[in-house]
Amino acid sequence: MEHALQPYTALVPRTDKLVVQKVGHTALVTIDNPPANTWDSDTLHGLPELVRHLTRDSDIYALIITGRGERFFSAGADLKLFADGDAGRARELSRLFGEAFEALRDFSGVSIAAINGYAMGGGLECALACDVRIAERQAVLGLPEAGVGLLPCAGGTQALAWLVGEGWAKRMILCGERVDGVRAERIGLVEECVEQGQALGAALRLAAQVSRQSPTAVRYCKELIQGARQQPMNSMLPRERERFVDLFALEDTREGVDAFLNKRPPQWAGK
Repeated sequence: MEHALQPYTALVPRTDKLVVQKVGHTALVTIDNPPANTWDSDTLHGLPELVRHLTRDSDIYALIITGRGERFFSAGADLKLFADGDAGRARELSRLFGEAFEALRDFSGVSIAAINGYAMGGGLECALACDVRIAERQAVLGLPEAGVGLLPCAGGTQALAWLVGEGWAKRMILCGERVDGVRAERIGLVEECVEQGQALGAALRLAAQVSRQSPTAVRYCKELIQGARQQPMNSMLPRERERFVDLFALEDTREGVDAFLNKRPPQWAGK
């Protein structure tokens, strides 16, 4: 690195659960919400505000997002938020998740996820919203929502299939299969697998390469690359959220969340 990481002082973040630093033309965003770096109302409101600011900052060419600590990139949503089966709350949270990660997807520069541990549910959806993913070999990636009677509501059903193909998307979403960093690279879910503790360094080196590119050319190229898939994927995003909210009319949703929180196997009512 040409320079050490410094605090990013051009913006006071809405929440201290998103720590922002800068090195060169790169902004580093660290999810700092222990113990599992889960997403909550604070971070879901704060992320799009932060990304919009970084997009307007002419000195920022790349954005890296990672998790605080050695175990979690992000475990996704805190399931306690859904424990009461309130469909209204589900609708609001699914909207916030969608807006947050769609803002990350639309960042004008290059976004890189440095996956340093578990990336589950909304944590993986956050990484899927980035342009490039680098995972450590011990990281665990999955979309386990159906196992608690839910479904991915922030682009997961759309972005995962685009990256890894329908078969692996169905294995991970319908069968609940999880993959480590090595397999994630093999199936195309991440672009690079590195040793434990090396994801951030690799991401910073890649971001430094971005700073040698024309920011305008990068922005235009990104628009063209994503344009090949954007309309078909976006057309399903509202439906994905509606289906997520529909689940809150079912007993299985309350049962799945309650079983998880109480550390017992769920007893599904069935179709």
